[in-house]
Amino acid sequence: MGNLWTPDDRDAMDSNEREPVEQAAAPPVPPPAGTAPRAPGIAGLSTPYRVIAALALGAVAVAACAHLAFVFLHVAPSNTVGKRHAATIDGWIYPEFEQNWKLFAPNPLQQNIAVQVRAQVRTAGGELTTSAWRDLSAEDGAAIRHDPLPSHTRQNELRRAWDFFTGSHDDDNRPNGERGELSEAYLRRIALERLAGWQRGGDRVVRVQLRSATTAVAAPKWSEERTDTRTYYRELPWWTV
Repeated sequence: MGNLWTPDDRDAMDSNEREPVEQAAAPPVPPPAGTAPRAPGIAGLSTPYRVIAALALGAVAVAACAHLAFVFLHVAPSNTVGKRHAATIDGWIYPEFEQNWKLFAPNPLQQNIAVQVRAQVRTAGGELTTSAWRDLSAEDGAAIRHDPLPSHTRQNELRRAWDFFTGSHDDDNRPNGERGELSEAYLRRIALERLAGWQRGGDRVVRVQLRSATTAVAAPKWSEERTDTRTYYRELPWWTV
């Protein structure tokens, strides 16, 4: 039986079975003699350049901290440091770095505002009497002072109602549109609800009057600011029930 493979076929098969020979990687080129490797970053600079870079970074850091301090005092609520250096702060901020926002919104309260009410009561005998002022804010404060879970109504209802009223009325207690009339009705209903206990034994509330007692919080002892801590009252007109 003859050979089934020709020389050309064997050569082709051998060439397919052979694996390519990988080329050897070129060896790394060593640095010139007497030359030390250069470190990355600032450490690779010479001593004079390091000093210049350190001074530049220090100046940038100081400028950034000073800028942040000026901006902080500009947007912070009124304070002793800001008042003392107001000219310097304004000279840095205006006009390039002017800010139209405040650090706290709303600003921390600097006044104690108490809402008080009194009533004219028609007794069972037909006599009309006027009660003493009743401090509703003090009653709310006493109710929540030692309560671990104070009522949301006790905390906010009266305060928000008074803010609603003052924000929708002018200084002469005249309402500004429908919101003013709505705030009057809301405040009147709250007062009547608090006075419901007086309508007993035939007595009936016929008119109510509210007022606010505003007292500024005294400045701290270390401050040179002088604050008028007298109590000022804003009385509303009598409202017929």
